Amino acid sequence: MKRMWDLGLILSSILLLHCWSRFCCAMLDPVDFLALQSIRKSLEDMPGSNYFSSWDFTSDPCNFAGVYCEGERVVALNLGDPRAGAPGLSGRLHPSIGKLTALAEFTVVPGRIMGALPETLSQLKNLRFLAVSRNFIFHEIPATLGELRRLRTLDLSYNQLTGGIPWSIGNLPALTNLILCHNHLSGSVPPFVSRTLTRLDLKHNDLSGSIGPYSLPPSLHYLSLSWNRFSGRVDLILPRLNRLNYLDLSLNRFTGPIPGCVFGFPITNLQLDRNQFSGPVQPRSSVTIQTVDLSHNMLYGQVSPHLATVQNLYLNNNRFTGSVPRIFVDRLLAGSIRLLYLQHNFLTGMPIKPRSRIPLSSSLCLQYNCMVPPVQSPCPISAGTQKTRPTSQCNEWKGKNR
Repeated sequence: MKRMWDLGLILSSILLLHCWSRFCCAMLDPVDFLALQSIRKSLEDMPGSNYFSSWDFTSDPCNFAGVYCEGERVVALNLGDPRAGAPGLSGRLHPSIGKLTALAEFTVVPGRIMGALPETLSQLKNLRFLAVSRNFIFHEIPATLGELRRLRTLDLSYNQLTGGIPWSIGNLPALTNLILCHNHLSGSVPPFVSRTLTRLDLKHNDLSGSIGPYSLPPSLHYLSLSWNRFSGRVDLILPRLNRLNYLDLSLNRFTGPIPGCVFGFPITNLQLDRNQFSGPVQPRSSVTIQTVDLSHNMLYGQVSPHLATVQNLYLNNNRFTGSVPRIFVDRLLAGSIRLLYLQHNFLTGMPIKPRSRIPLSSSLCLQYNCMVPPVQSPCPISAGTQKTRPTSQCNEWKGKNR
């Protein structure tokens, strides 16, 4: 193999000298030249793509589409037409990618590239940006990616990756964005040492276990863990993450109370639905988040009036009791509340007159509580057909019937 590689270098050098004598190409490093040839041979344009039409190795490779050079080295490689909706590439990523040791950026557009990520990626010690998303990459994430100490962005989303997230990924000191969503990853999440991590997107995997109180850095702005099997409490984790502007923990198995400070985060959408959260919901002040979804949990107590400032509020399928505060009625009739789902709780009243006109732009559902709904309003199909809970499930009704 070494003799074949040496022969390739000699032939590449002869071709480069030939091109130089004709002033048709620059003096690209022979190793980089040969690596680009191997990469090209392992990939093809999908129907409708002509990305490789400029890859003519009798001309200057630094003028190839997606190839960027500094001096005689390739410093960025973007494989495929970057325009939205453009057909991608098919084939496999050749291990010779590891020969481009000056590479700082490597991306692959969405397509049908299959196979495992080359272990040789760990040789790219200058790499800062690695994005191979929306393809058919399978097998496990190489633990050797943890050797890329300058790596800032790692995006392997929308692939077929299996296995766990290597603990070495959590040890990357400069990591800013980690996007591994829509794969088949399992196991627990490593703690992260980076103090600059701002985006962590792990949704739609099969990850599990609890998350340590100090596993996630307070630098996070975006956190999505939805559609996994995470468990444990988050009331010691979330108060440290007060810079979040996006938070989605839905469809997991988190338990314990929801800390009141979360409702003061500078976010527009709070999704904590379909977990096992319990306890009362107690925001510290009026909530300015546009959409709050706490549905399908085990939350109880009275509905806080501080939630009346939310435009879209999902409290359904919990264990809330008591009467809905009057401020909810006022804001609903004024059109300030667009959606108020309170179905499938144990609520005993809502001070709204039967003839009240709810704006067409607003939705209210009171079905299946410990009261006869005072107004008739359309509910989602998932609410079922029963208007009220059985008397046996409602303590206050029991008392009235004695």
